[in-house]
Amino acid sequence: MSQVDKTKRVGRWYFGGVASAMAACCTHPLDLMKVHLQTQQTKVKVTTLIGRLYKSDGVLGFYNGLSASVTRQLTYSMTRFAIYETVKKNLTSDGSVMPLYQKVGVAGFAGATGGFIGTPPDLVNVRMQNDVKLPKEQRRNYKHAIDGLIKVYQEGGLARMFSGASMASSRAVLVTVGQLAGYDQIKQLLMKSGYFKDNTVTHLTCSTMAGCLATMLTMPLDVMKTRMMNNPYPSILACAVDIAKQGPIGFFKGFFPAFVRLGPHTVFTFLFFEQIRQNFGDDPKFQIMYKF
Repeated sequence: MSQVDKTKRVGRWYFGGVASAMAACCTHPLDLMKVHLQTQQTKVKVTTLIGRLYKSDGVLGFYNGLSASVTRQLTYSMTRFAIYETVKKNLTSDGSVMPLYQKVGVAGFAGATGGFIGTPPDLVNVRMQNDVKLPKEQRRNYKHAIDGLIKVYQEGGLARMFSGASMASSRAVLVTVGQLAGYDQIKQLLMKSGYFKDNTVTHLTCSTMAGCLATMLTMPLDVMKTRMMNNPYPSILACAVDIAKQGPIGFFKGFFPAFVRLGPHTVFTFLFFEQIRQNFGDDPKFQIMYKF
């Protein structure tokens, strides 16, 4: 099959979830450092945390909670990609292009749904990553993601499993708008300029810009979500007030690690997604995924 034909392939509904899980395997250590910084009560340098983690658990310590991270992507990201790409395919079946407001609206709904569904594995993910900071007698010691989910359910039922769901869904709305709608819109503009083709350079450029946008939109909510999952607060307001005691900078605690983690994760996700799409996607007679 020619390269021209390959670029016209359309992704299946589950491609985004698979690509996100692959990306999580590449960026998990960065995500772990972000969680450690956001749950730290005192100011600590990143290099100090890295040293502590390596001294405590060695190289494998940087992959604490990997199974939960992958499980989260296979629930949270698979749901949001599936909704976004399915709706997009239906709305553009006549050969039209989705306007920006539709992209934002669909991405927001997809993000809210995916964020809610992915809350339990996200909670387990945060706990497993943060476990290494606790004294050995206080660690939860989940064997893997499924073990963690079972123990969280035994601890407090469905209510405990979905603790922080409102915050997770709110953050997911902003992440998905920044990533999916942002990537789509940026790619559309670049392709229309005539200077870019549907290739790796374009995918890298668009995903990097989308990662920057998503990080700017989500940082304050990301901090609150992590704090609520690790130390439950009676309400979002109580969490916000507690963080505000540190001043406005408290809402951007771990900003650089968050950008370093979300940026590469976004890049890897869309690079994997585009490669999977081009090599294994459908090639319907009607609308191609990116027709401009």
